[in-house]
Amino acid sequence: MEISDNIMAFSQSEKIKSGLIWISQALEMLQGLSDTERGGGAKIMSALLNMIVNEIQLAKAVAVGWEWDEIEPYIDKAVVMVNSGVGQEATVHLSMALSKVTNIGHQSMTFLKEKSLL
Repeated sequence: MEISDNIMAFSQSEKIKSGLIWISQALEMLQGLSDTERGGGAKIMSALLNMIVNEIQLAKAVAVGWEWDEIEPYIDKAVVMVNSGVGQEATVHLSMALSKVTNIGHQSMTFLKEKSLL
């Protein structure tokens, strides 16, 4: 893979990782809300998860050759759970997605370190 692909993979992985962490934390906070508030919160969480899917799509376009496709099924399951009203249980799937993204970030960072670019 090219240096530019590794730079983009590292950059995208960091954005996606932070988004997954924020959403996981926010889903935990939904439990403390009233039923009415929880519905609005779930809509926001669903929108944020869709933003992460957009970032994954962007990553596929700018960082070719990485396993971005392996992340989306976990996000899709999380969206279904959030839309079904059991958003707090979606964190399991978000953790799996986070693990995949972390692997991509680690591999790209290792490559960039070997090239003395990090």
